[in-house]
Amino acid sequence: MLSSNRKPGPQFVWEDNGPLVTAIDLDSTIAIIRRQWRLVAGIALMSALLGCVYVITAVPLYTATASVLIGGSTEGLVSRLSMDQAAADDDATILSQIEILKSDTIGLAVVSKLALATNGEFKASSGGALNTLKRALNVLLDLPSLFVSSDLANNDQEVAARDALGVLQSNMAIARVGKSYVLDVSFTSPSREMSATVANAIADVYITDKLEAKYEATRRASEWLQTRIDELKQKALESDLAVQNYRAENNLLATGLGLIADQQLAQLNTALIVAQADTSKAKAKYDHIQEILKSGQSEAIVPEVLESSISNELRQKYLAASKLEADISSRLGENHIRAIRLREEMNEYRRLMYDELNRISESYKNQLDVAQTREKALLDSVETAKNQSASAGQSSVQLRELERSSETYRNLYQTFLQRYQEAIQQQSFPIAEARIITRPVKPLRPSYPRKLMVVALFGIFGTAAGSMVAGVREIRDRFFRTGEQIRDEVGLEYLGSLPLVDDKPLASATTDRANNQNLFTTSTLASYAVDHPLSVFAETLRSAKMSVDMRKTGEGGRVVGVVSTLPGEGKSTVAINLAQLTASQGARVILIDCDFRNPGSTRAVASHAEKGLLEVLISGTRLQDVTLLNEKTGLAFVPAVVRHRVPNSSELLSSHMMRNVLQLARSKFDYVILDLPPLAPVVDGRGIEPLVDDFVFVIEWGRVSRRIVSTTLSRDEEIQAKCVGAILNKVDTKKMKLYETHGSESYYMSRYISYYSDAA
Repeated sequence: MLSSNRKPGPQFVWEDNGPLVTAIDLDSTIAIIRRQWRLVAGIALMSALLGCVYVITAVPLYTATASVLIGGSTEGLVSRLSMDQAAADDDATILSQIEILKSDTIGLAVVSKLALATNGEFKASSGGALNTLKRALNVLLDLPSLFVSSDLANNDQEVAARDALGVLQSNMAIARVGKSYVLDVSFTSPSREMSATVANAIADVYITDKLEAKYEATRRASEWLQTRIDELKQKALESDLAVQNYRAENNLLATGLGLIADQQLAQLNTALIVAQADTSKAKAKYDHIQEILKSGQSEAIVPEVLESSISNELRQKYLAASKLEADISSRLGENHIRAIRLREEMNEYRRLMYDELNRISESYKNQLDVAQTREKALLDSVETAKNQSASAGQSSVQLRELERSSETYRNLYQTFLQRYQEAIQQQSFPIAEARIITRPVKPLRPSYPRKLMVVALFGIFGTAAGSMVAGVREIRDRFFRTGEQIRDEVGLEYLGSLPLVDDKPLASATTDRANNQNLFTTSTLASYAVDHPLSVFAETLRSAKMSVDMRKTGEGGRVVGVVSTLPGEGKSTVAINLAQLTASQGARVILIDCDFRNPGSTRAVASHAEKGLLEVLISGTRLQDVTLLNEKTGLAFVPAVVRHRVPNSSELLSSHMMRNVLQLARSKFDYVILDLPPLAPVVDGRGIEPLVDDFVFVIEWGRVSRRIVSTTLSRDEEIQAKCVGAILNKVDTKKMKLYETHGSESYYMSRYISYYSDAA
């Protein structure tokens, strides 16, 4: 079962649909804050007081700051020589400059410049118990070497310089200002003047180191460039000569447009294309005139016929004869001698025109032969030129490689020569790529300790520590605090709580009339419910009695056992007050002390009794002979007088004689209340369980673990089934208010507290 009094923070609950839902129990969180705020506030206050003491006793420290602008890298020339086009002032470069400022080179230069190795005021900057202890330990470790070394003076100076370097580096701080190229160089010291002097010296030494580094880099670059320029000059000459020799050996003559062989091949290709076009044209003309000749069309016209005077004259004569023949034939008839001669002339003209066409055809044939011959010659020339160009192309591959190599050497030579000139200029006039933009001044106020911040941090730390302690206390709080916990953890009804009451000396006494002995005594605690009938104490016991009455069936008295888990939970007090309160209301009640191991009820109300339940069970003494009577309430009490340890108490409580005793008590009393031994250490309660009708379970508030109660009841399931409920005993009412949650019974206590009264 889960407790309803959850701890603060996330509570994880599985919903029906599967996902894990996170919720925060605000009521529990607020309740924990109410319970633990005094502890947290106390620890926080103590921590803040410690912070105040520290602030008062701490030595004030002063910090001076110089601002240095980083303008570029000291390796600018080398970067250009390596053709590195990345920005010099990137984040890595800035971080590198910070490391240079922190380096031993800068630090030792500052120590030497200001003679800090022998400056006592400067060494005071490393004040503090921890640093003093470190220096003492280093001295002890170096003692053996002092006896072996021969250069004691040099060693002392080196050790002093190293010590001063350690002080310098431990009190120096380098910080970048945002994303800019500005570095703040700070130094902290108990002395205002010393802090400003050292910070200024660090910045100056850094600028000087930048100049020296740049000069040294430029000088080395110049020397290296000079050597490389000589080499590149010789290489450039050799590569140019190799190109010219290769051209001559392979006949790779060239003009501004390229190799001559390639130019000739291009010209021959152009001429071949023209020749092929001429051949195609001549062949077309020849084929056309051959078709005309085959068809016998002597009067057909081709361009050359129009241009021939003979053909034109023959055609004119033919046309004139044809016209005349037609006229004569129309007038004189076709058989006229003149018509017949004209037709003969016309045939002769056609033959002559046909012969002229044959002559033109021969002319076309000659033109075609010439064109074909020229085309073939050009084809042979092109093939020869192709072979020459291919050979030249293969050779030109190596030529181009030689030319590229020559061009590379020439470019490198020109570049290195230019860089050499720049290096000479920079070497003669080096410019620092960093400058101081803010000089340090003597600080007016200490930078440490920051009083408000230190006190606040101590307070925050104290609050955190107090919260951790409070959290541990809450985690370790595994006890019963509220009625909801009883219902949820052990499944018992919560009957109420009994506040913690101081037990005062004896308040009343009752005399045994038969023996005239003062046997029945009542203390303030034992009769509290009777003396304060309107109190919360009495109301809780009435709730328990009512729960018993609601389960009562049949005739005869009801046997009620009052039990607890562990000794000392106050079950005997609860049993006595329950019995006395019930008896004071007119019921016949008998209280029997059944705890033979620790008879608490007997010590409380019958400490001088000489006989009790043990004699009834062992010796057969009558029950009425050992019963004591309280005349005020009418309560009958059977004590347990134990003079030695009883090893078989469980057997006695479960014996037939005990059954008879309870049967007799049932017949004479309405309520038989048994003060039973605790359940966890002994099995007596389990032995008498069959003889008991109801159990009232007593749990001490804030002292008994919920786990042991749950384990005990789960082991004694029969007793748990007969429990009418549980009572929280010895409740600190002031603290219990801190455990109330919204909606709980104790949450509304302020609204019905007027119903109770502790007045007698």
